[in-house]
Amino acid sequence: MIRVTRPTIRPARTDRPTNRLANPPAVRPSRRRAAVLLAVSTVVAALAGPVTAAPVAPAPAAPRWTDCATPRYPTLQCASLKVPLDHGDRAGRQISLALTRVPHTAAVSQGPLLVNPGGPGGSGRSLAGYIASALPEEVAAQYDVIGFDPRGVGRSEPALDCGGGHFAPVRPDSVPRDAATERANLERVRSFAESCRNKHADVLPYIGTVSAAHDIEAVRVALGAERISYYGYSYGTYLGAVYARLHPSRVHRLVLDSVVDPAGVWYEDNLAQDRAFDTRHKAFLAWVAKYDASYHLGTDPAGVEERWYAMRQSLRGKPAGGKVGPAELEDTFLPGGYYNGYWPHLAEAFSAYTVGKDPKPLVAAYERFGAVEPSAGNSYSVYTAVQCRDSAWPKEWNRWRADMWDTYAEAPFMTWNNAWYNAPCAFWSGESLRAPDVTNTELPPALLLQATQDAATPFRGAVSMREKLAGSVLVTEEGGGNHGVSLSGNKCLDEKVAAYLTTGKAADAACPAQPEPKPAAVTRAVPPSAGGTALHGMLGFRG
Repeated sequence: MIRVTRPTIRPARTDRPTNRLANPPAVRPSRRRAAVLLAVSTVVAALAGPVTAAPVAPAPAAPRWTDCATPRYPTLQCASLKVPLDHGDRAGRQISLALTRVPHTAAVSQGPLLVNPGGPGGSGRSLAGYIASALPEEVAAQYDVIGFDPRGVGRSEPALDCGGGHFAPVRPDSVPRDAATERANLERVRSFAESCRNKHADVLPYIGTVSAAHDIEAVRVALGAERISYYGYSYGTYLGAVYARLHPSRVHRLVLDSVVDPAGVWYEDNLAQDRAFDTRHKAFLAWVAKYDASYHLGTDPAGVEERWYAMRQSLRGKPAGGKVGPAELEDTFLPGGYYNGYWPHLAEAFSAYTVGKDPKPLVAAYERFGAVEPSAGNSYSVYTAVQCRDSAWPKEWNRWRADMWDTYAEAPFMTWNNAWYNAPCAFWSGESLRAPDVTNTELPPALLLQATQDAATPFRGAVSMREKLAGSVLVTEEGGGNHGVSLSGNKCLDEKVAAYLTTGKAADAACPAQPEPKPAAVTRAVPPSAGGTALHGMLGFRG
């Protein structure tokens, strides 16, 4: 669902659930069509009942912080923390979490502020420095800003990696127009699921959102904090909501930016995402048409769209540079659905290939935006482990096929690409859990932030979460389509975040979106400190 591939742009028991949470294995979904899934997922969440915390255990040892400063973040510190692999068996095997910290400097502290960039599978270690520097100095000074790599991620140990080469180009066309293409894609995803099982069978039953939420509580206890604050983007909003459901009395402030719909975790959320990404891709194509003088692709958005799909078709027979076929083209243009700051670069590549008959800029765009780096083997492995474990997915491929073709008929841009990204869950070993109900009436007011045209987490998710978190407020970026909108240059939003973190008070509000980008030469450098680009580089694509 909230997908992670690359951060560029830059013996334990397995016969029971991850913990003793009231979260029993789910019943396999029926063959009903996707249209009824939302209602089914809502019922499943209700059946899960109240979420209960794991048993109380002796406090873990406090982290030993050491200097790991960088030129950009001169006060950054690093540590690791031991936590139980199985929070229901705290005397059993221990794993480690990698932490970072920017310590508070104010005379009076508001305690720790844990930050998470999403994913699942996103590394949060670098986000601590960014958040601390992006907040007003007087606000950041009141908090120990804590970044962490969730279990299985990055420098936390053990780190998952189910095997490289899964995204190596050129992959089969994502749209399975014939049986051979469908078989090739099915073999890819089935092999990945089998590789995960073979390499990480001892760990996979304990990788999931609920286990990660228990880890956050272990961090709180180790820090000796009565309460913590939390700032999460994307999937991190769901992780924060699950933590808050487990430990509402331990929450001081809760900021959720670009909000996951908790009622659709995760199959239904992906179908909604497919439709939203198609709409966002059309917005990009309309922007290209607006600047025909720069890109020479026509002034009619429908005509520009036809040329984009003609480019896709031509790559089926002759991948650009031997690297960019249809699936890789989708990977390349997907980031434009997350952040419109990439639009000028993507438009230049599109124009060069289509108008100038030059494939080199398209290959360069793929290598910058779409190509999977070695480190992404870890993030994608955690992504699948969490999503496939968190909730039940259809196991009958006929169900997937029917739902995807139905969705593709109205949203062709990313439906099948997204399906194959998530399809290992159709072949995942072990029982999935029921997504917990995050409804919460015990929290202090939470602050939710959402762009109205966000594709990765469509707007209805923020509305759904707001209804479940009593007393929460929703600040919208009206007309905005970026994913991750706070601390990325929108002064109106950022002021509301700063005020909330200072006082704990907020109210529903609407902020205007930032202006769309202007055409720019692909060689024009973007300063690393530029808010939008720097933040979205850390949030990643599909994350």
